Amino acid sequence: MADQGRSPRSAPGLEPDGTDRRRFLGYLLAAPTLVVAVQLGAETADPQMAEAAIPSPPEPAELMDLGDVLTLAALPTSSLISITMSPDGTASFALPRAEVGQGITTAIAMLIAEELDLPLDKVEITLADARPELVFNQFTGSSNTIRSMYHPVRTAAAIARARLLSTAARQWSVPVSSLTVDQGVIKSKSGTTATYGSLAVAAASTRLTAVSAQPKPESKFTLVGTPQNRIDAHDIVTGNKKFTLDLDVCPGAKPTMVRRPPTINGTVESVPNMAAVTSMPGITDVAVVSTGVAVRGETFGQCIDAVRALKVTWGAGSVDGESDDTVLRKLKAATLPLAAPPLLTHSIDAEFVFAFASNSALETNNAIADVKPDRAEIWSGLKSPIDAQETIAKKLGLPQHAVTVHVAQGGGSFGRKLFFDAALEAAEISQKMGRPVKLMWHRTDDFRHGRAHPMSYSRIRANYALGNVVSYEQRHTSVATDFTHGLGEILTATAAKLPVGGLGFSETVFELTQEVPYNFGPTTQLLNEVPLKFHTGSMRDVYSPNVVCARELVVDQLAATMGKDPVAFRRSFLKKGRYRAVLDKLAEVGQWGTSMPEGTAQGVAVHAEFKGCTAVLVEIDCRPETTGRRIRDAVTGPRITKAVMVVDVGRPINPRGLEAQMLGCVNDGIGLALTESLHIQKGLPLEGSWDNFFYTRQWNTPADVQIIVMPATTGDPGGAGELGVAGSFAAVACAYARATGKMPTSFPINHGTLSFDPLPREPSIPQSPTDGLDYAY
Repeated sequence: MADQGRSPRSAPGLEPDGTDRRRFLGYLLAAPTLVVAVQLGAETADPQMAEAAIPSPPEPAELMDLGDVLTLAALPTSSLISITMSPDGTASFALPRAEVGQGITTAIAMLIAEELDLPLDKVEITLADARPELVFNQFTGSSNTIRSMYHPVRTAAAIARARLLSTAARQWSVPVSSLTVDQGVIKSKSGTTATYGSLAVAAASTRLTAVSAQPKPESKFTLVGTPQNRIDAHDIVTGNKKFTLDLDVCPGAKPTMVRRPPTINGTVESVPNMAAVTSMPGITDVAVVSTGVAVRGETFGQCIDAVRALKVTWGAGSVDGESDDTVLRKLKAATLPLAAPPLLTHSIDAEFVFAFASNSALETNNAIADVKPDRAEIWSGLKSPIDAQETIAKKLGLPQHAVTVHVAQGGGSFGRKLFFDAALEAAEISQKMGRPVKLMWHRTDDFRHGRAHPMSYSRIRANYALGNVVSYEQRHTSVATDFTHGLGEILTATAAKLPVGGLGFSETVFELTQEVPYNFGPTTQLLNEVPLKFHTGSMRDVYSPNVVCARELVVDQLAATMGKDPVAFRRSFLKKGRYRAVLDKLAEVGQWGTSMPEGTAQGVAVHAEFKGCTAVLVEIDCRPETTGRRIRDAVTGPRITKAVMVVDVGRPINPRGLEAQMLGCVNDGIGLALTESLHIQKGLPLEGSWDNFFYTRQWNTPADVQIIVMPATTGDPGGAGELGVAGSFAAVACAYARATGKMPTSFPINHGTLSFDPLPREPSIPQSPTDGLDYAY
């Protein structure tokens, strides 16, 4: 259940009545019906520090975080985004972001409906095709969508409302101030009424006109801040929501799959039976492409048969000699040194290992592609569609304007859809075959050849004396994270304005996302990466889950060493009052300090990022008599029996959507801490199906879960989509340490035991009707 918490006396940045009186610039665009564009932007960081015994200097992420950078990069093309009022009274907005289940279409619709005083069901949100003229303004990441679009969307809607009101006033020869609006209907004091739709054409502008508007004061909100169902909820539960493979948009596009190598980035040397496979029932084409051997057929079942029948000689891959142990040795060797402890202090030193993990979105990679000699058209769930368009055009040898990229609704992402591997591959296959294709990666493709969250190694040294932490250092070393999905270009374009200098892409992302919420004196967090050629990417919250898990375990160690309660210790060092308020609420609702049986325990963690913060409390059961059961040949292990999260995102737009996001974060954190990983052996993950990859299961999802959404603590919203993962992961780890009496240092906790028989590295033809699961399609 969700709880709105207690209202603060005042919100930073607001006037005494809670309103924000800023005015914003927008434009009326020349169009046959009312179209409004707006200057896109959000306020820069405003760090606030609480006093402590030894205050920590502000870190880069407190001065300007990654979300601020994305907003800054979007500013130059902000006026190219517009809201349209149609004659039927519908307000339409083509969102230049990707909806992958996070609920941003609902939140944006709520903002528009709020400002227009329009019913929510009269707002239509679609996903914009790739628009290269937007440059950096069509990138979905870093929990930035609501942060960056809060003011511009409201302003555009406010301008539209003002224009419609002035049009009605002009037609009726009455003052605008005498008119009221309710549910999209304007009414005069005499009782005359007009719908927005009836005024849309008359309100249109014949030329580009600069105007200003003052959005509705937040204190007058009636929709924003209230829990609302998703606008696509009915389609989701009735099976009518359309994802890429559901689209019937490209005549002749037939099912297509790829036979992939037995190691990452392996290459095709020969396919001696290509002709025989091409003649199999239903198969129309077989072609060698850069990622393997593609087959196209009438059905996906026929494609599976053909993929299994292929005989391929493979060349070496890029990491054939790498396994978990070899990668870890390289990470330890590359770790940056820690500074010597100050004189007259004591130190706690710790080191932690985090295994590779998969984004594991429910929807596997897929795309539809139709490539002609002079043009191409692509459909796929994409979070960086402009970069996809540019890369696909280069791959096909076409000018960028000749490639149309449609952004489809995505069935989950968790960072995966920042990359457009399937769209690029589908385009290559379509060009090679000369036919349109509907490409689907099967589940084993996703686990073994999809993007993985890199293995990492973290060292921490916390120095303390006289009841204070006097300095804190963390050295995080990771397999290189690939940022070639467009974010790198954004960082390059904004480099001169960043609070860090001379760093590479990965190091810059690290510095702009990592914030220690405690006053631990001088604090340094540094990243180094090892350039191994795995397929890596940004998994939900990128570096933070691993970094924060390690830190919070050390915080518990500091508390124990100083004889302090873990919650009281954290509270005494937290930098900001809003962080303390979140922790206080958590301790109250979660009943911190409850007496628990031996082998069980509570754990707590705090995390700040995206201009927001979370505190998480979990209860864990590590008793052998309750955790030794086996389910589908897998030992269940420790169980989380209760989880409570308190979340402060500044200003929540849709508390129900935020609650859903945080529920997902809790499950992500449980999996990362206890069960969820990839085992690398000789250049390939061993996991090949959901049976092998132990994301949080029903047996380990706590029945007692509470998400408490704090009321508005700032004028603007912070980021939310990733905010709850790190704290959930860390809280589970801390609970495990308290329940077992031993701090875990390798994650997930069950990674050291391989509890399944790996699928073969390559598919083969089943020898009998019961031998059909040798490779997970």
